[in-house]
Amino acid sequence: MLDTLTGFAVVGLAIAVGYVIGRIDLLGPHARGVLSRLTFFVLSPFLLFTVLAQADARVLFSALLPVSAIAAVVVIGLYVLVAKLVWKRAAGETVIGALSAGQVNSNNIGIPLSLYLLGSAAYPAPVILMQLLIFTPVSLTILDTVTGGRTSLGRTVLRTATNPIILGSALGTLVSVLGIELPPIVIDPITLLANACVPVLLISYGISLHGQRVLGASGRRRDVLLASTLKLLVMPVIAWLVAQFVFGLSAHEVLIVVVLAALPTAQNVFNYSQRYDVGEAISRDTVFITTIGCVPVLLGAALLLG
Repeated sequence: MLDTLTGFAVVGLAIAVGYVIGRIDLLGPHARGVLSRLTFFVLSPFLLFTVLAQADARVLFSALLPVSAIAAVVVIGLYVLVAKLVWKRAAGETVIGALSAGQVNSNNIGIPLSLYLLGSAAYPAPVILMQLLIFTPVSLTILDTVTGGRTSLGRTVLRTATNPIILGSALGTLVSVLGIELPPIVIDPITLLANACVPVLLISYGISLHGQRVLGASGRRRDVLLASTLKLLVMPVIAWLVAQFVFGLSAHEVLIVVVLAALPTAQNVFNYSQRYDVGEAISRDTVFITTIGCVPVLLGAALLLG
């Protein structure tokens, strides 16, 4: 149990440092925007490239991928049905809320927790692949369209194809699939920049918490509660049902997909909401609630299925 909590301690320290920086206004009023752009356009692409390039292609396309995909799609669909059809939310807010419910923190929390809880850091790789090569292009295309007013198909395809996060993910997957062994003179400088992504992203998130109250955004509390409930409870249960009774996975594989599904909301969702200036309160509060709430869920999954 202590090893499992180590991953949360690492993440918690970086967020706490960011909160203190925001509280004393160390970096000035533009810190959040600058760090957000730095993470989105520079550091995240390098990180995602290194993670996917060094992943085993057999793990990337294992049975873990369809199970995780089904669980995520069902949860995202449930959120969209409620937010769009019942609450009549705008498209941008609906996208951010749906990602908050169904996109897991498979990288900066998933990788260390997978190592401590499951014994290998490679298990989140299929989820990273799915989110960044399928969910991210679709989501960013919608956000580009609804926030920038760009409806031209050619322009949308061009912006999607040149998105730095998508490019980094696609190139990393290509390197893994082709079995290319990158020499140290290439991979070491990339890794140096990649290692800066997680702390900068978490510090940026910590800065955003200063002066904010969880569930303080009027009219959006139910969005946060819906996304958090789907993320923490519904998604792990769906993953368990699909893995156990549809795919008939082994006990260890069932534990893997349940743990991956129970991970908190991805920090990248908050990064996207900042980048496009939409749904920031929903993503910020859902990340906060699920990051804390996933601790008992993960420990319970490990005890019940481990």
